[in-house]
Amino acid sequence: MRLYKKDWEKEKLPLNSSNLNRIVEVDFYVPKKIPFGQKVEMLLLNDGQILEEMDFLSIISSFYKKKRNVLLLVIGIHANKDRIQEYGTINIPNYKKEGSLANNHAQFILNELIPFAFQRYPFIDNVQANIAGFSLGGLSAFDFAWEEGKFFNKVGVFSGSFWWRSKDLSDKDYDNDKDRIMLDKINSTSDNLFPHRFFFECGTLDETNDRNKNGIIDSIDDTQDIIKSLLNKGYSSNDICYYEINRGKHDVPTWKAAMPIFLEWGWK
Repeated sequence: MRLYKKDWEKEKLPLNSSNLNRIVEVDFYVPKKIPFGQKVEMLLLNDGQILEEMDFLSIISSFYKKKRNVLLLVIGIHANKDRIQEYGTINIPNYKKEGSLANNHAQFILNELIPFAFQRYPFIDNVQANIAGFSLGGLSAFDFAWEEGKFFNKVGVFSGSFWWRSKDLSDKDYDNDKDRIMLDKINSTSDNLFPHRFFFECGTLDETNDRNKNGIIDSIDDTQDIIKSLLNKGYSSNDICYYEINRGKHDVPTWKAAMPIFLEWGWK
């Protein structure tokens, strides 16, 4: 099925994944006119099922009006009822044993989805890709890029679930630094860093939890701690964009408002 709007089209295709043992619905947002010889960057999006609600075709078309020299192939990966298992941190489930299929999701992208995209759309730049996601899908995108750094460049995280932890808050030996899984992954990395660029969006109404009672909701605290760790690892402040939306919520309208900012930041 093909849907057209202005300069982009959406092609919805089902992929039979052996890694996830299910049919994965995937939406490909493809530029309709590509100058001969021009390479097109790939942007993968977790939770691709919400892009239609976001009216992503209008967002990417409006972006293209401003940036005529930028072409993107955007791939929206639909989640299903197993989302809480397929997203998360690779090989490290949380304390509830959620995220047990995060590695399967990564292998689906690397070994099934991307090869399919290269075959179907030979104009894609095959040197580096970009990835983003929403909420738990944002954590998954960040973690995947961190694990497969040679292949990814720009990373977008909208209301990321950086609270994802290996122990319950009620555990007596809970450590707020070591038991937040993604934060510990970053702090424990000693290898040479890859040239990532990071975009983080948070809404001031993302949630109400404030575990350390400092007057700042946990989602903002967790994201700021991730940014501090990246800076401590040697990333430049020029590599990182933090975008906070006053009264922004943990919902599609807020992420829709932030998406053009992410695109304009990433592809100036």
